[in-house]
Amino acid sequence: MTIRLCLNTSTIKPQPILEKIRLTAEAGYDGVELWINDVYEHIGRGGEVSDIEKAIADYDLFVPCCIAMRAWAEASEVEYPMALEECKRRMELARRLGSQYIVATPSRSPCDLAQTSTRYRDLLRIGKEVGIRVTMEYISVFQSVTTLQEAWQIVQEAEDPDATLVLDAFHTWNNDSDLGLLETIPIDRISHYHVDDAAPDIPQGQQSDADRVMIGDGPIDLRAELDLLRRRGYDTTMSLELFNQELWKKDPAEVLKTGIERMRELIA
Repeated sequence: MTIRLCLNTSTIKPQPILEKIRLTAEAGYDGVELWINDVYEHIGRGGEVSDIEKAIADYDLFVPCCIAMRAWAEASEVEYPMALEECKRRMELARRLGSQYIVATPSRSPCDLAQTSTRYRDLLRIGKEVGIRVTMEYISVFQSVTTLQEAWQIVQEAEDPDATLVLDAFHTWNNDSDLGLLETIPIDRISHYHVDDAAPDIPQGQQSDADRVMIGDGPIDLRAELDLLRRRGYDTTMSLELFNQELWKKDPAEVLKTGIERMRELIA
C-alpha cells in the first residue's frame, strides 16, 4: 500500500477554507488536514459546515485528521468541565467532516505530565462516545510534552488501544527526540505523520514553528526517517505541515506544487 499524501492547511494559512480545499485537490493531494478554527471562521462569516462537507466530496478528498483541541491539559479544576465541552464540540465537528482522528495538543506552558496523561484518557473516553479517535501530539516549541518520548509515555499510560500519537519530523529533530523509539513504538500507535524541514541557519533546539521550511531545503534526514517507518510497516498517511510566513506570501498553487513534488520524491 502506498502512503497517501495530504496537506495540512497551515501550509497556506491565509487562504479561506474552501479555497484551501480546492487548491489541495488541484495540486494532486489525496487528503486535506483541516483546522477546526478555520471551520469556525467560515461559520462566523455566514457559511455552513455543509459547504465544507460538499467541497471535500466534490474534490474527492479525505480528511486524515483535524486540528486541534487545546487548553484541556492545563485547565484549572473549575475550567476543566468547560474545556471538555469544547473538546467534545470539536470532536463532533471533526467526525461530521469524515475525519478518523482529532489531535490533542499539549499545554504551551509547563504542565504536569501525569495530569496530561489522566486527561488524555478522558478525551479518549469522550472520543469513543462521539465516534472519533483522539491522537496525541508533542510540540518541541512548547513547555510540556515536547518530545516523542513524552508523547509515547502518555499513550502508554492511557492503557487504551485507541491511544495514538502524531509523529512530526520537525518536532522530533528540534528537540532531539530519541529516534530509536521509532524502532519500538508499534506502528498502529502512530496515527499520522507530519513531514516538514527545519531552517538550515538556526541551531537545533532554537527554532520556532515559523522557521520550518519546505522539505528538502533543510537539515532533517527525512528519507532515513521515512525509510525506517516504512520498513516497520507504516503505510497510511503523511501531511506536509509548514508555518512559514515567506511561503504564505507566495502563490499557494506553486507552494503546493513544489510540496507534492518533494513528497513524491521522498517516498519514491
